Amino acid sequence: MNQVPVTAALESAALALGDDALVLSHRLGEWAGHAPVLEEEVALANIALDLLGQARILLSLVGDEDELAYLREERAFRNLQLVEQPNGDFAQTIARQLYFSTYQGLLYGQLAAGGGKFAPLAAKAVKEVAYHQDHAEHWTLRLGDGTAESHERMQRGCDTLWRFTGEMFQPVEGVDVDWQKLEAGWRESVGAVLERATLTVPEGPQSGAWAAGAGRQGLHTEPFGRMIAEMQHLHRSHPGATW
Repeated sequence: MNQVPVTAALESAALALGDDALVLSHRLGEWAGHAPVLEEEVALANIALDLLGQARILLSLVGDEDELAYLREERAFRNLQLVEQPNGDFAQTIARQLYFSTYQGLLYGQLAAGGGKFAPLAAKAVKEVAYHQDHAEHWTLRLGDGTAESHERMQRGCDTLWRFTGEMFQPVEGVDVDWQKLEAGWRESVGAVLERATLTVPEGPQSGAWAAGAGRQGLHTEPFGRMIAEMQHLHRSHPGATW
């Protein structure tokens, strides 16, 4: 894959998919030392490492992965606004994981079957994402169909993040998938999980509605600036340093 000429379409696709993985990896890494149980420390760290591995491959297709991660300004990142949202409580993190891992699994499934330039990466990543999705679904069911408090927190997490999910289905140059099929599959899969978890699929203005963000165009939400500053601080403080 590293021998593929860097075209505008390749750069667009690699940055979009790579930034999604990079930013969510960092968000999940923020749980280190704070997860509710030790087992979740390990699980969230493993998911973060899987995503970081995906990000490294994708970003290296179009440039130096370290420079792209640590030296770009906020407006140069092309990630979905969904993945940059703060962790919140554990239920909100799980809602974000359910929404994104379901999307990523369907996306990589199509890319792996399509035989294009991203097929080798997608074929490997889809196996990792299957675990990510299973983990998110397990906890959605456990929290949604658990106590009154866990149910309320899980529903609140789903409602809070719903407004950021529409952006996932905006076509990205260089990502050759059937976007309508992707959206339909995502709605069906997420809807089935929420129903089993005795949760309500968010709809209407009271849940923030279905909206499309502009993260792909470099417009990000307020929490992203703080996250990037933290992520890039060490590298920018010691430019050129080696370890």
